[in-house]
Amino acid sequence: MTPSLSAIVAVFLVILLGTGLRRLRLIPDTFWAPAEALTYYVTFPALLVANLANASLDGVPWERLAVLEALGVGVGAAVLLACRPWLARRGMEDPGFTSVFQGAIRPNTYIGLAVAAALFGPQGVTLTALCIAVVVPLVNVLAVSCMVRFGRGQRATLRGFLRGLATNPLILGCVVGLALQVTQTRLPPVVGGFLQMLASAALPLGLLAVGAGLSVRALGGALVPLGLSSAVKMLLTPAVVGAAGWALGLEGAVLAVAVLYAALPCSASAYVLARQMGGDAPMMAAIITGQTAAAAVVLPLILAVIAP
Repeated sequence: MTPSLSAIVAVFLVILLGTGLRRLRLIPDTFWAPAEALTYYVTFPALLVANLANASLDGVPWERLAVLEALGVGVGAAVLLACRPWLARRGMEDPGFTSVFQGAIRPNTYIGLAVAAALFGPQGVTLTALCIAVVVPLVNVLAVSCMVRFGRGQRATLRGFLRGLATNPLILGCVVGLALQVTQTRLPPVVGGFLQMLASAALPLGLLAVGAGLSVRALGGALVPLGLSSAVKMLLTPAVVGAAGWALGLEGAVLAVAVLYAALPCSASAYVLARQMGGDAPMMAAIITGQTAAAAVVLPLILAVIAP
């Protein structure tokens, strides 16, 4: 087993451990929601700030990386919108379409950061953080817009939507970290050490929560939505990003992270939005579970192609 494959396998073993702990009830169910909140609001932003503040962006083609990730999300969204009439003829209602749409554009950043860190170390975390800074706001704009148009629940107000973006912990972590890096502000040792301690818990805790949130039962009856969203998210989008990245002259870790981030499975936040805004939550759960399982096979294959 190559070092790269070993790194990816280790990530999915932690996810599998989370699934096992939840199914076997070795940890109370009441643990998982607070653990996920702790990861999302505290340890994950700390990881982003600590890494970006100490990173060197000299020579990093961040402009091309940003264009690539935005292109990937845009292609995925456009393809799904083009497929909507076909899905409607097959009997899919609008709430179901919102779930397929989210499944084609939302990345699971926990998995992305864990894989990038395992493969490329601090450089991988920095590159992934740059992807996050571009993709998270864009995906939220597209997903909420789709929900407002096709969902059957609460309609988001512009003020509430903008507040959600401005207070998103991942976006704030990227903004603070990049601001410290650009201004060359050095954190005091005690603050840096504090952030590093929090950051060290982010990836294992986040991956365990990903595993605990998977539901095999949800897969029944959602094969067409799962297949379409997965094909767009995990095959078409990374292929477009990879081809465009190659054309733009990217290589090495930058190209690998760009393609891997584009191929990430859908995140659990899509399920929350589906419940809140009138999407098809059971279908969303099936897509998240199926894509996460498929990623254990797809990501190593993609890595073998772009970094043989």
